Parts: sequence; structure tokens; C-alpha cells
Amino acid sequence: MILHLVRHPEPFVAAGVCYGRLDVPARNAGAVAARLRAQLPEGLPVWTSPSRRCRELAELLLPHPAIDDRLSEMNFGEWEGRPWDAIPRAELDAWAADVGGYAPPGGESALALQRRALDFVTGLDAPESVIVTHAGVIRVLVAQWRGLPPGEWPQLALACGSLTTVAIDS
Repeated sequence: MILHLVRHPEPFVAAGVCYGRLDVPARNAGAVAARLRAQLPEGLPVWTSPSRRCRELAELLLPHPAIDDRLSEMNFGEWEGRPWDAIPRAELDAWAADVGGYAPPGGESALALQRRALDFVTGLDAPESVIVTHAGVIRVLVAQWRGLPPGEWPQLALACGSLTTVAIDS
């Protein structure tokens, strides 16, 4: 199976704000879509997170993409919408000490995110697909397929609007 994992365009959100599940629009979705159309094979099914910043791009790639909640970004709970520097240092340290298992208050862990993202991929029946989603989702999937331990997951850098293509055994 070939998956073209696309991170949404840059979101309309202030710099330094935790915006995991916040439903914010995308900047420059049209320009990102034009660039991606030149890179992606034509006629592929497109799946997207329900987040506006993903859907806006997905709808430019295919008029009626399939939407799946399992492609949503990690739920950061009480951290959502807060500046990263306003989050208690002890909570950030706890997350850094247990990247996979720590869940922000009221949120979910990266391992829970990975389970739901893998559940989505396991259910795909197309030999090749485009998935418009978030850095967290792409990061945990790529980490799984590369066999990376959770402590190395944050090192997987994914720019807004980036394309990561992977071939996996289905």
C-alpha cells in the first residue's frame, strides 16, 4: 500500500500556541494544493481529518474527500489554545519524560493517537491513497513503520504543507 501523507497548510493561529484540536482555517491552501497536485498521482482517493485546516486543502485536491475522525490531531486537553509558555513546566517535563504515554490533562497520549491512526490505516482497502492530516498523526505513523521508540518521535520534523510518501505492507 502506498500512502501520501500530507500535513495541512500553515494554520491561522498565533505563533507559540498549542492548537492540536482547535478548528482553525488554513493559510494559502490554494497554493499548497497547486504544488501538491504536481507531485501526486491523479485519481487517488483522498481522506482527511475533519479539521478545517485539513478539509480546506483536501477539498481542493478532490471535491468530496472522505472525512475520518481518526485522522484528527492529538487531543491536548486543557493545553488547547494556550501559549506553550503558559503551560505549567511540570506538565511539559512530564510529557518530555514519557512522550508516548503522557496525556495532557483532559487530553490523550501519543500512544492513544498512534492506536487510532493505525486503526484507520488498517481499514484502508485502496492500494494507494492521499491522507491530509496533522503532524502528530503523520509522526506516529512514520515512527511505527520505522520502528522508532517514542523518545525519538519529536525528532520527526514535518513542515506545514509537506508531503511524506510511504510504502507499507498492508
